[in-house]
Amino acid sequence: MSRGNDPNPFDEEEPEVNPFSNGGSAPASKSRFPQMIASTLGFGQKHDVTVDIPLDSMNGSNKKQKELANWEADLQRRERDIKRREDAVAGAGVPTDDRNWPPFFPIIHHDIANEIPAHSQKLQYLAFASWLGIVFCLVFNVLAVTICWIRGGGVKIFFLAIIYALMGCPLSYVLWYRPLYNAMRTDSALKFGWFFMFYLIHIGFCILAAIAPPIVFHGKSLTGILAAIDVFSDHVLVGIFYLIGFAFFCLEALLSLWVLQKVYMFFRGHK
Repeated sequence: MSRGNDPNPFDEEEPEVNPFSNGGSAPASKSRFPQMIASTLGFGQKHDVTVDIPLDSMNGSNKKQKELANWEADLQRRERDIKRREDAVAGAGVPTDDRNWPPFFPIIHHDIANEIPAHSQKLQYLAFASWLGIVFCLVFNVLAVTICWIRGGGVKIFFLAIIYALMGCPLSYVLWYRPLYNAMRTDSALKFGWFFMFYLIHIGFCILAAIAPPIVFHGKSLTGILAAIDVFSDHVLVGIFYLIGFAFFCLEALLSLWVLQKVYMFFRGHK
């Protein structure tokens, strides 16, 4: 007997539906398609995972995006304002005090070529050489006094030499070189007067340092001629360093007198 056409007892009996018929089976066909779609996509099964996306979180993310957009727009507006102000300052010819010297470690603003008038630049460079000269003298003084301290001169003179250098270098820049720089740049008589007053004090210090009288400076804390004579008999090497320091202070004093004369003539002739 052939059982090829026998129905499977385990199959669910489903009515045959003709999708093209207009009979009473049409509602059954309409209900059939949603079931097929649900079976294919996995909807309606007991093991399906339901993903709930709360509306509050979506609203919160949209709010954060709006806040970020507002913050970015405000930042761009501020950058445009700063750029416009910088362009206005540059157009007005007002220099900015950005630090650009020395090039390897900028600590001060210094731009003679662009900020000082052409007829005053040579004199300003001469004054700048005078300021570098006192810085060099004070640094060399520390070196010479350090050698004297190692040779038994005492630690007190070493600390005094350090104090002279740490105070003299910045004070000379602030008290007389920077006022002259601004006076040349802005043609201010008040700044010229400030320069003359403190530059005379600077010249007096150079002269005293070149002499180094023991009544003013303790022991051998400055490499003047009297200190050089005193240490030369004990240690020749220390005496040589002190004589070199004495020569540097003498050159600085002569250069400073020359700068003072030049600036005074410029001030009188310019006014």
